[in-house]
Amino acid sequence: MLMRVLCATALTASLSMAAFTANAPDDARITLVYDQPLPNVPGKSIRGVLVEYAPGGTSSAHVHPSSAFIYATVLAGAIRSQVNNGPVKTYREGESFSEFPGDRHRVSENASATEPARLLAVFVVDTQETILTRPIK
Repeated sequence: MLMRVLCATALTASLSMAAFTANAPDDARITLVYDQPLPNVPGKSIRGVLVEYAPGGTSSAHVHPSSAFIYATVLAGAIRSQVNNGPVKTYREGESFSEFPGDRHRVSENASATEPARLLAVFVVDTQETILTRPIK
């Protein structure tokens, strides 16, 4: 059911994530699948971002806007992730992790060299934010 909703949202939205990233991730396909202001929280929006990794795909270390709360769920495959200086963890289909304002996402990659992986990152962020990912310098 979730995949049908995601696919339908992606088809109707047909939005490119290019405007929301300062530099595109190395081997990830990014699709904005949902963008809606929160009517009961003025100045905030909820955005759903589908991240798809080819086998062995990675993203560069990055940060998100200082206003962003992120809840990510692995939809397929397995994702290896490290937030701040925590341990590198592998999240499998159905598992989730969070990122909070100011967190540094040091590792984000497909845990498999042979199978693709997908995750849905749901952002609660200031509505005026136009760049959702910036590389760590």
